Amino acid sequence: MTNGSRTGLEILLAAVGVGILGNVLLRQTPWGLNAFVFVAVFTAAMIAVTYRSRRELISIKTLSIQGAMVFFASMFLIRDSIELRIFDTIAIIVLMGVSVLPNFGVDQRVAGVFHYAAGAVWSGVCSLFAPFVLLGSDIDWKAMPGNGFSKGAFAVFRGIAIALPLFLIFGALLMAADAAFEDFANNVVSFDLENIISHVMLTSFLAWLVAGYFRASLIEQFVNVGAAAAVSVVPATEAKHPDPSAVENLATDDAADPDDASLPNHATVVEHINISDPPNADVESAGDSGPAADESANRKRDWQNFDNTKVPPVFTLDKVETIIILGVIDALFLTFVIFQLPYLFGGMDLVQNTPDLKLAEFARRGFGELVTVSFLVLPMLLASHWLLRRDAKANETIFRVLAGVQIVLLFVIMTSAMQRLVLLTGELGYGWTTVRFYPMVVMLWLAAVFIWFSWTVLRGKRQHFAWGALWLAIVTLAGTNLMNPDAFIASKNIELMKKGRNYDPYYNAQLSDDAVPAIVLGLEHMSLDDHCITRRALYWRLIEAREESAIRSLNLSRERAYGWLEPISGFLASNNACDAL
Repeated sequence: MTNGSRTGLEILLAAVGVGILGNVLLRQTPWGLNAFVFVAVFTAAMIAVTYRSRRELISIKTLSIQGAMVFFASMFLIRDSIELRIFDTIAIIVLMGVSVLPNFGVDQRVAGVFHYAAGAVWSGVCSLFAPFVLLGSDIDWKAMPGNGFSKGAFAVFRGIAIALPLFLIFGALLMAADAAFEDFANNVVSFDLENIISHVMLTSFLAWLVAGYFRASLIEQFVNVGAAAAVSVVPATEAKHPDPSAVENLATDDAADPDDASLPNHATVVEHINISDPPNADVESAGDSGPAADESANRKRDWQNFDNTKVPPVFTLDKVETIIILGVIDALFLTFVIFQLPYLFGGMDLVQNTPDLKLAEFARRGFGELVTVSFLVLPMLLASHWLLRRDAKANETIFRVLAGVQIVLLFVIMTSAMQRLVLLTGELGYGWTTVRFYPMVVMLWLAAVFIWFSWTVLRGKRQHFAWGALWLAIVTLAGTNLMNPDAFIASKNIELMKKGRNYDPYYNAQLSDDAVPAIVLGLEHMSLDDHCITRRALYWRLIEAREESAIRSLNLSRERAYGWLEPISGFLASNNACDAL
């Protein structure tokens, strides 16, 4: 194992420990002893990892900075002033930035304000993004010692680590979508799921930040930049006629600067020119052919066939991780589907005859959550397939089977969502709204996209998926525009009103001008209260239309609405029976 991998693993271990401790301590507010203990353990962990990996970074100056951090943290034990707590927190953050400077070879004692500011900014950036580099580049996972069992155990751990957040997210959505499933989940899992999620998220967040900061403080930055910049071409004239004094200095002075490529003071102008533009450069570059030229040409990235070959193996998925991730979600979906089957086949009669189950609760509670589940599955499957390792055919086969099962189960879930929408907007429901209409459109588009996903991605033709999904979106949106959603919503609500359902005049009157013709036609069927509210809203809409007559804002739907309202302006302006309201 290399030193870089060993240091990276030590940083990860320390970060996880500090993250767990932070979750235990910092959840309790207001902060006091917990803040002091957390900062003290944080600095102790940093000193311990530094001592093991970069002992040269430990000095009186760095220890004094970390001691100052602990001191300001101890003030949370002594002072209760909110202003002092804020200033102490800012001081700790600034000192964390100063602690990063030795890793860049900057002496903290003689550094400038710019260095301090840059260190604070850099430590913050690294805390957020450096863990990606730590996991993907610093640690050579392939070189980890161990037998097949340990590597398999690590694969299982990675699969669980990826599947757990997905399981919690989808599980929370499905629990919110169905009361019976929620009761079942609460009986199976006796602990508070939301509390568990919050603990996992806080621990992961703190560990992530600590790992990023430790990497910024301990692992050398830009180690190869200086070496690459020092490479230069020795001029032909200097090689043939070296300066004797220069040769003597190189032979006798071991401390000579290897990066000093300057010529002696008596060098000619031609020799200076040859440094930047050697005379044979064009000939050499023109004659450069064969494997070297082919390698240079291949350096250009193939964006057309961009895949995961450049991604570190730790971020790709093998068959073990694929089975765990997709298998866990499939099991969760199957459990939810089992609870939905009675409703799918029982319909409205089952909903009405089930004790303690109200139509509003059944329909309103589940539709939005199930739409969200359907929407999240697509990026999850696409990302999983892209990260799938292609070194074994079994990986692709396992993915196809588990993803196919997941899509089938998802179609049952989507059917349940559509059934809830039908109940919510049907004769015994509560009518249509834009919040119900547009998720329905998205659901229909997703259904078509998942069919296309099965036809392309699951058949090894992923390159065709995005183009087809794009055109499915274009066709769906174009059809939605031609359908005129606001007119559809107003018409359906008026039809339900005619059948005795409650009508919401405030909401329908706020629909766009697309709905005006349908609303005007429905005025005669409204109750007196609804009629007066709607007529007043239409009258004010007409007043606004008269004031907005600029040709630059011409819109056919607004012109059509104006054409419907202007002939009945007198009727809309009259008060008559509405005066008493």
